[in-house]
Amino acid sequence: MSSNRFAATAIAMILAGAASAQDTSIIVQSTTSTANSGLYDYLLPLFQAETGIQVNVVAVGTGQAIKNAENCDGDVLLVHAKASEEKFVADGFGTERIDLMYNDFVVVGPASDPAGVVGMTDVQAALTQIAEQGVMFASRGDDSGTHKKELSLWASTDVDPTASSGGWYRETGSGMGATLNAGIGMGAYVLTDRATWISFGNKQDYQISVQGDDDLFNQYGVIPVSPEKCPNVNIDAAQTLADWLVSAEGQEAIAAYTVADQQLFFPNAPTN
Repeated sequence: MSSNRFAATAIAMILAGAASAQDTSIIVQSTTSTANSGLYDYLLPLFQAETGIQVNVVAVGTGQAIKNAENCDGDVLLVHAKASEEKFVADGFGTERIDLMYNDFVVVGPASDPAGVVGMTDVQAALTQIAEQGVMFASRGDDSGTHKKELSLWASTDVDPTASSGGWYRETGSGMGATLNAGIGMGAYVLTDRATWISFGNKQDYQISVQGDDDLFNQYGVIPVSPEKCPNVNIDAAQTLADWLVSAEGQEAIAAYTVADQQLFFPNAPTN
Protein backbone atom coordinates (compact mmCIF):
# COMPACT_ATOMS: atom_id res chain seq x y z
CA MET A 1 0.00 0.00 0.00
CA SER A 2 1.39 3.43 -0.92
CA SER A 3 2.02 5.96 1.82
CA ASN A 4 -0.68 8.25 0.36
CA ARG A 5 -3.20 5.44 0.27
CA PHE A 6 -2.26 4.40 3.81
CA ALA A 7 -2.73 7.98 5.03
CA ALA A 8 -6.11 8.25 3.32
CA THR A 9 -7.24 4.98 4.89
CA ALA A 10 -6.08 6.13 8.33
CA ILE A 11 -7.94 9.42 7.99
CA ALA A 12 -11.09 7.58 6.89
CA MET A 13 -10.87 5.34 9.97
CA ILE A 14 -10.43 8.34 12.26
CA LEU A 15 -13.43 10.10 10.72
CA ALA A 16 -15.51 6.95 10.96
CA GLY A 17 -14.57 6.63 14.61
CA ALA A 18 -15.51 10.25 15.25
CA ALA A 19 -18.85 9.76 13.52
CA SER A 20 -19.48 6.62 15.55
CA ALA A 21 -18.68 8.45 18.79
CA GLN A 22 -21.05 11.23 17.79
CA ASP A 23 -23.79 8.70 17.05
CA THR A 24 -23.48 7.28 20.57
CA SER A 25 -23.35 10.54 22.48
CA ILE A 26 -26.30 12.67 23.57
CA ILE A 27 -26.95 15.77 25.66
CA VAL A 28 -29.57 15.85 28.40
CA GLN A 29 -30.86 19.29 29.36
CA SER A 30 -31.73 18.80 33.01
CA THR A 31 -32.76 20.43 36.22
CA THR A 32 -30.06 20.96 38.83
CA SER A 33 -31.82 18.87 41.48
CA THR A 34 -31.29 15.59 39.66
CA ALA A 35 -27.63 16.44 39.05
CA ASN A 36 -26.91 17.82 42.54
CA SER A 37 -28.44 14.76 44.16
CA GLY A 38 -25.89 12.49 42.50
CA LEU A 39 -28.57 10.54 40.64
CA TYR A 40 -26.88 10.83 37.24
CA ASP A 41 -23.53 9.72 38.63
CA TYR A 42 -25.30 6.54 39.69
CA LEU A 43 -27.69 5.97 36.76
CA LEU A 44 -25.79 6.93 33.65
CA PRO A 45 -22.87 4.49 33.99
CA LEU A 46 -25.46 1.69 34.20
CA PHE A 47 -27.12 2.96 31.03
CA GLN A 48 -23.84 3.44 29.15
CA ALA A 49 -22.59 -0.02 30.11
CA GLU A 50 -25.73 -1.55 28.62
CA THR A 51 -26.11 0.58 25.50
CA GLY A 52 -22.72 2.13 24.76
CA ILE A 53 -24.37 5.57 24.64
CA GLN A 54 -22.56 8.36 26.45
CA VAL A 55 -24.82 10.90 28.12
CA ASN A 56 -23.60 14.44 28.80
CA VAL A 57 -25.72 16.41 31.26
CA VAL A 58 -26.27 20.16 31.21
CA ALA A 59 -27.70 20.98 34.65
CA VAL A 60 -29.51 24.32 34.84
CA GLY A 61 -32.87 25.55 36.10
CA THR A 62 -35.90 24.02 34.40
CA GLY A 63 -36.78 27.25 32.57
CA GLN A 64 -33.28 27.54 31.12
CA ALA A 65 -33.18 23.82 30.28
CA ILE A 66 -36.39 24.20 28.27
CA LYS A 67 -35.00 27.26 26.45
CA ASN A 68 -31.81 25.36 25.67
CA ALA A 69 -33.79 22.43 24.27
CA GLU A 70 -35.92 24.81 22.19
CA ASN A 71 -32.66 26.15 20.79
CA CYS A 72 -31.79 22.58 19.77
CA ASP A 73 -28.94 22.42 22.28
CA GLY A 74 -29.89 18.97 23.54
CA ASP A 75 -31.37 15.61 22.68
CA VAL A 76 -33.43 14.89 25.81
CA LEU A 77 -35.20 17.15 28.32
CA LEU A 78 -35.52 15.95 31.95
CA VAL A 79 -37.11 18.57 34.22
CA HIS A 80 -39.86 19.15 36.78
CA ALA A 81 -42.43 21.71 35.72
CA LYS A 82 -45.24 19.73 34.13
CA ALA A 83 -47.24 22.60 32.62
CA SER A 84 -44.11 23.97 30.92
CA GLU A 85 -43.15 20.48 29.75
CA GLU A 86 -46.58 19.92 28.23
CA LYS A 87 -46.33 23.27 26.42
CA PHE A 88 -42.89 22.24 25.12
CA VAL A 89 -44.46 19.14 23.55
CA ALA A 90 -47.57 21.01 22.33
CA ASP A 91 -45.33 23.54 20.59
CA GLY A 92 -43.69 20.69 18.70
CA PHE A 93 -40.31 20.69 20.45
CA GLY A 94 -40.74 17.30 22.11
CA THR A 95 -41.97 13.98 20.75
CA GLU A 96 -43.79 13.00 23.96
CA ARG A 97 -43.68 13.68 27.70
CA ILE A 98 -43.54 10.72 30.07
CA ASP A 99 -43.86 10.77 33.86
CA LEU A 100 -40.56 9.44 35.21
CA MET A 101 -40.32 9.81 39.00
CA TYR A 102 -41.33 12.04 41.89
CA ASN A 103 -40.37 13.26 45.32
CA ASP A 104 -41.49 16.36 47.19
CA PHE A 105 -40.56 19.87 48.17
CA VAL A 106 -39.91 20.98 51.75
CA VAL A 107 -39.40 24.32 53.47
CA VAL A 108 -36.21 24.38 55.51
CA GLY A 109 -35.28 26.92 58.15
CA PRO A 110 -33.09 27.60 61.19
CA ALA A 111 -33.56 25.58 64.36
CA SER A 112 -34.61 28.80 66.15
CA ASP A 113 -37.70 28.88 63.87
CA PRO A 114 -38.28 32.65 64.01
CA ALA A 115 -41.61 32.39 62.14
CA GLY A 116 -42.93 29.54 64.30
CA VAL A 117 -43.74 27.28 61.37
CA VAL A 118 -41.97 24.07 62.39
CA GLY A 119 -44.31 21.11 62.17
CA MET A 120 -46.85 22.83 59.93
CA THR A 121 -48.26 20.75 57.06
CA ASP A 122 -50.19 23.57 55.36
CA VAL A 123 -47.52 25.20 53.22
CA GLN A 124 -49.65 28.20 52.20
CA ALA A 125 -50.42 28.96 55.85
CA ALA A 126 -46.72 28.66 56.69
CA LEU A 127 -45.70 31.01 53.88
CA THR A 128 -48.34 33.51 54.96
CA GLN A 129 -47.02 33.38 58.51
CA ILE A 130 -43.45 33.94 57.32
CA ALA A 131 -44.57 36.96 55.27
CA GLU A 132 -46.77 38.47 57.99
CA GLN A 133 -43.86 38.38 60.43
CA GLY A 134 -41.41 39.70 57.86
CA VAL A 135 -39.02 36.81 58.42
CA MET A 136 -36.40 36.31 55.74
CA PHE A 137 -37.24 33.99 52.85
CA ALA A 138 -34.70 33.17 50.13
CA SER A 139 -36.08 32.43 46.66
CA ARG A 140 -34.15 31.00 43.73
CA GLY A 141 -35.74 33.63 41.47
CA ASP A 142 -34.35 31.86 38.41
CA ASP A 143 -37.40 30.44 36.56
CA SER A 144 -36.40 26.93 37.66
CA GLY A 145 -38.93 24.22 38.42
CA THR A 146 -38.49 24.94 42.12
CA HIS A 147 -39.01 28.66 41.54
CA LYS A 148 -42.13 27.97 39.47
CA LYS A 149 -43.48 25.79 42.28
CA GLU A 150 -42.69 28.44 44.87
CA LEU A 151 -44.52 31.14 42.89
CA SER A 152 -47.54 28.85 42.47
CA LEU A 153 -47.65 28.34 46.25
CA TRP A 154 -47.49 32.09 46.91
CA ALA A 155 -50.23 32.60 44.32
CA SER A 156 -52.51 30.50 46.53
CA THR A 157 -52.02 32.97 49.39
CA ASP A 158 -52.91 36.66 49.74
CA VAL A 159 -49.23 37.59 49.66
CA ASP A 160 -47.27 39.00 46.71
CA PRO A 161 -43.69 38.36 47.89
CA THR A 162 -42.13 40.21 44.97
CA ALA A 163 -43.56 43.43 46.41
CA SER A 164 -41.08 42.88 49.26
CA SER A 165 -38.15 41.98 47.01
CA GLY A 166 -34.94 43.16 48.65
CA GLY A 167 -36.65 43.25 52.05
CA TRP A 168 -37.69 40.05 53.79
CA TYR A 169 -37.97 38.36 50.36
CA ARG A 170 -34.59 37.82 48.73
CA GLU A 171 -34.17 36.46 45.18
CA THR A 172 -30.78 34.87 44.60
CA GLY A 173 -31.05 34.19 40.86
CA SER A 174 -29.03 31.05 41.56
CA GLY A 175 -29.31 27.27 41.65
CA MET A 176 -30.59 25.27 44.57
CA GLY A 177 -27.27 24.68 46.32
CA ALA A 178 -26.23 28.32 46.05
CA THR A 179 -29.65 29.46 47.26
CA LEU A 180 -29.47 27.14 50.27
CA ASN A 181 -26.03 28.50 51.11
CA ALA A 182 -27.27 32.08 50.77
CA GLY A 183 -30.42 31.36 52.75
CA ILE A 184 -28.51 29.73 55.58
CA GLY A 185 -26.08 32.64 55.59
CA MET A 186 -28.92 35.14 56.13
CA GLY A 187 -31.06 32.96 58.40
CA ALA A 188 -33.83 32.68 55.81
CA TYR A 189 -36.41 30.00 55.11
CA VAL A 190 -35.94 28.24 51.75
CA LEU A 191 -38.12 26.03 49.57
CA THR A 192 -36.06 23.11 48.25
CA ASP A 193 -36.63 19.71 46.73
CA ARG A 194 -36.04 16.98 49.30
CA ALA A 195 -33.38 15.19 47.23
CA THR A 196 -31.14 18.25 47.13
CA TRP A 197 -31.68 18.83 50.85
CA ILE A 198 -30.73 15.27 51.77
CA SER A 199 -27.59 15.53 49.63
CA PHE A 200 -26.70 19.07 50.78
CA GLY A 201 -23.55 19.21 52.89
CA ASN A 202 -23.80 22.63 54.58
CA LYS A 203 -26.95 22.25 56.67
CA GLN A 204 -25.48 23.81 59.83
CA ASP A 205 -28.40 24.10 62.29
CA TYR A 206 -31.06 24.02 59.57
CA GLN A 207 -33.90 21.52 59.61
CA ILE A 208 -37.04 20.72 57.66
CA SER A 209 -39.67 23.14 58.92
CA VAL A 210 -42.67 22.41 56.68
CA GLN A 211 -43.49 19.20 54.83
CA GLY A 212 -46.31 16.79 54.04
CA ASP A 213 -48.67 19.06 52.07
CA ASP A 214 -50.01 17.49 48.87
CA ASP A 215 -49.20 20.78 47.13
CA LEU A 216 -45.49 20.03 47.67
CA PHE A 217 -45.59 17.07 45.28
CA ASN A 218 -42.70 17.21 42.81
CA GLN A 219 -43.11 15.33 39.50
CA TYR A 220 -40.29 14.83 36.98
CA GLY A 221 -40.79 14.11 33.29
CA VAL A 222 -38.58 12.96 30.42
CA ILE A 223 -39.00 14.22 26.83
CA PRO A 224 -37.01 13.33 23.70
CA VAL A 225 -36.43 16.46 21.61
CA SER A 226 -38.27 16.41 18.27
CA PRO A 227 -36.13 15.94 15.14
CA GLU A 228 -38.77 17.89 13.20
CA LYS A 229 -37.88 21.04 15.14
CA CYS A 230 -34.25 20.10 15.63
CA PRO A 231 -32.87 18.05 12.71
CA ASN A 232 -29.52 17.69 14.50
CA VAL A 233 -31.04 15.74 17.39
CA ASN A 234 -29.78 12.18 17.90
CA ILE A 235 -33.32 10.83 18.14
CA ASP A 236 -32.41 7.13 18.17
CA ALA A 237 -30.06 7.48 21.13
CA ALA A 238 -32.41 9.97 22.83
CA GLN A 239 -35.33 7.57 22.54
CA THR A 240 -33.14 4.73 23.80
CA LEU A 241 -32.38 6.71 26.96
CA ALA A 242 -36.03 7.67 27.51
CA ASP A 243 -37.14 4.08 26.97
CA TRP A 244 -34.52 2.77 29.39
CA LEU A 245 -35.42 5.28 32.11
CA VAL A 246 -39.10 4.30 32.05
CA SER A 247 -38.42 0.57 31.65
CA ALA A 248 -38.60 -1.81 34.59
CA GLU A 249 -34.80 -1.83 34.74
CA GLY A 250 -34.48 1.96 34.74
CA GLN A 251 -37.27 2.40 37.26
CA GLU A 252 -35.70 -0.16 39.59
CA ALA A 253 -32.37 1.66 39.31
CA ILE A 254 -34.00 4.98 40.22
CA ALA A 255 -35.69 3.39 43.24
CA ALA A 256 -32.43 1.83 44.38
CA TYR A 257 -30.56 5.15 44.57
CA THR A 258 -30.17 6.32 48.17
CA VAL A 259 -28.18 8.90 50.11
CA ALA A 260 -27.76 8.53 53.87
CA ASP A 261 -30.03 5.46 53.66
CA GLN A 262 -32.84 7.59 52.25
CA GLN A 263 -34.50 7.04 48.87
CA LEU A 264 -34.35 10.30 46.91
CA PHE A 265 -36.63 9.62 43.95
CA PHE A 266 -39.70 7.40 43.54
CA PRO A 267 -40.28 5.98 40.04
CA ASN A 268 -43.80 6.32 38.63
CA ALA A 269 -43.52 5.85 34.87
CA PRO A 270 -46.75 4.45 33.39
CA THR A 271 -46.71 0.71 32.87
CA ASN A 272 -47.81 -0.82 29.57
